[in-house]
Amino acid sequence: PLCSNNNPYASFGATLARDEEQNLWSTPHDVTHTEADDDRVLYNMIVVRNQLDKDSEEWQKLNYDIYTLRQTRKEVRSRWKHILEDLGFQKEADSLLSVTKLSIISDSQNMGKARDILLKLSEETNIFPTSWELSERYLFVVDRLIALDAADEFFKMASMVYPKRASGERVDDSQKAPQC
Repeated sequence: PLCSNNNPYASFGATLARDEEQNLWSTPHDVTHTEADDDRVLYNMIVVRNQLDKDSEEWQKLNYDIYTLRQTRKEVRSRWKHILEDLGFQKEADSLLSVTKLSIISDSQNMGKARDILLKLSEETNIFPTSWELSERYLFVVDRLIALDAADEFFKMASMVYPKRASGERVDDSQKAPQC
């Protein structure tokens, strides 16, 4: 027969599609290989959605929630990339933002400083949405910025481009700080 089930590459596309469907971020150095909290939330939503009938209201709601979570992740990543590019890391932005199970902290002494800067970014800027729980992946990104001696400049740029606003205050494009 022309089509045989002995093809070792037959499931390759399915594996890639499944990985893309899960779209999870893993916590580096986790010997149990469990996902970070935000990964578990997304994964559990996908599992529950996939068990429901596609025509049901619950499936539609979960599908919308999954889409919203993924879009929020993309938006946050886009904000970080935008700032990195403004700081002159046009070619390196994607690799600086890439965090996998194999990622490591460059210097364990930087961990405290990286946590402080990440917390400061979440409290004093709008680089993360208000409902966002800090993701460990950005701890690794901040560590890389510390190693490049660019963490303080990143914070300054984030403060200018995504300033913290009062809850009722709207920001339109004309009010944003000029970009460097």
